[in-house]
Parts: sequence; C-alpha cells; structure tokens
Amino acid sequence: MKSTIFKPSRAVIIGTGAVGTTTAYTLLLRKRVAEIVLIDVNHDKAVGEALDMNHGLPFVGGVKVWAGDYPDCAGADIIIVTAGASQKPGETRIDLLKKNASIFNDIVQNITKYNQDGILLIATNPVDILSYVTLKVSGFPANRVIGSGTLLDSARYRYLLGKHQQIDPRSIHAHIIGEHGDSEVPVWSLANVAGIGLDINDEDKQEIFDNTKNAAYSIINAKGATFYAIALALDRIVTAILEDESAVLNVSTFLQDYNGVSDVYLGVPCVVDRTGVREVLDLPLSDEEKVLFHKSADKLKSEIANLKS
Repeated sequence: MKSTIFKPSRAVIIGTGAVGTTTAYTLLLRKRVAEIVLIDVNHDKAVGEALDMNHGLPFVGGVKVWAGDYPDCAGADIIIVTAGASQKPGETRIDLLKKNASIFNDIVQNITKYNQDGILLIATNPVDILSYVTLKVSGFPANRVIGSGTLLDSARYRYLLGKHQQIDPRSIHAHIIGEHGDSEVPVWSLANVAGIGLDINDEDKQEIFDNTKNAAYSIINAKGATFYAIALALDRIVTAILEDESAVLNVSTFLQDYNGVSDVYLGVPCVVDRTGVREVLDLPLSDEEKVLFHKSADKLKSEIANLKS
C-alpha cells in the first residue's frame, strides 16, 4: 500500500512592501496556510520581515515563515504578487502601468520556471491590466490567474451604504464592477438588504459612490498608502480558494462576452473555489450600467493596446 506524502499548504508573497507584509501578517494570524514564503528584490527586507513574524510564533504557532527566492514557488498553492511601484499622492492606478508592466514580465517568468500548477493572485496596480499581462506571460488558464479586482471597492461601497442605512455592512448586498480604479461602476440597480432595494436619493448616491471611488486617494494623501483593507480582501480570496468555498467574490477575471465585453480583465462577481475562478456570474445590469461597464472595459483595452505598441 502506497503511503501518502503530506504536502503542507504554502502561500508565496512576492513583494514585502506595506501590502505584502500586511497580507503575510494577516495570513499568519489567521493560520490560513502552513507555510508563508516572502520574496523581494531586497532580500534583506524580506529576511527582516520574516524574522519579525517568527518572533511572534510563540504567541500564535502553527505557521512556518521564511524569506525565500523563486525556487520556493515550487509546490505553492497560491502565489500572491504585490511587488511593484506603489501609488503616490496625485497618481492614478493607470499612472503606475509603465512602471509595473516591465517588472511583471520578469516576476511571472521567474514564477513559472518553478510552478505550473498553483494559482496566481495579483494585487499590484493597475491590477486589472497586470492580471491580463500575467495571463499572457504565464500561459496559465484564466481560472488560475486572479486579480483582487473590485473586491475592496465593493467592501468600501458596502461599508458606506451600511453607514448611511445604519445597517451592518455584512448585511448589505452591493457590487462595484469594472476597473479597480476611476472608471469603476456602482450597480445601484441590484443593491439591497434582504432582497429589499435601497431607498437613497440621487445626491446621497453620488456622495457614497464618490467616497467609494476616491477612498484610496484620501487614504494615500493622509498616510501614504493603503494596506489593511486590501490585506483582508486578499486573505478572503485565499480562504475561498484553500477551503474550496465556492464563495461569490468580486475579483478581476478574464471576460468573454460578459454583457458584451470580451478579452479584458475586470472585476465582476465570480464563484471562487479550489480551482480558482470556477464561474463568472452574469449580472443583469441596467442599460445605464451596461454603458458605464463598456466604457470601463474600453478604457483598459486602450491602455493594453498602448502597452503592446
């Protein structure tokens, strides 16, 4: 009788800036995986972050953390990419494109030398375009290349709607779709609590959406970077994958004829399980929402075309 070889679950995080380290720390505290590997072009930084987390293991236990290199991607269940230039005050996510696209070619090629079976989870901005780049460079099937998408935007939206309605945001069902960025689309037609539509006037709607869309700018202007909420969003995606939850999450995925949109990564509700994106859910958008969604897609396609030229 053959003995079964136990393979501990492993998450690799590439990039030990604020988002990468906060994500690692969140995964550590919640014991999502048995092994966390930190990779950074500045290896000393990764060593320091790993050492700092290891000193907390007597309080939490159960997780092995170390600073590694690309060969450690071998056998990893999930590889989370947070590396790249960060957004500065006054910059849009699209402004980061040229800085980060060239970095991604090298990163993805290095990952795929050692791992052909894991799931690539992209968080670096502009996340939708860099997820598209990752898909093309990696040669992975689209279900295993996932962007963090509008999961965080939807959380911000739900938080603000909950505050307005004086209801726990976990009980608010609402979506932001499209680009994780300035062209994102609020799906007001489907926002509800327990299936009951939200009665919000147009002025309040605009304020809620503006505060959702501009949240990152406000935080960056105030403290320089956003990292707590995106780390929790990444943790949520990791959990849905590793626990095979079939959870519906607004991640960025490769679209083919989604409300007439194809060949682009955008954030939409997807069923996420151990295979990655198992299914893309086709939202019944209003005519106005469809127009805005197409504009969001066209904007990103234009940027991708510029990248190729």
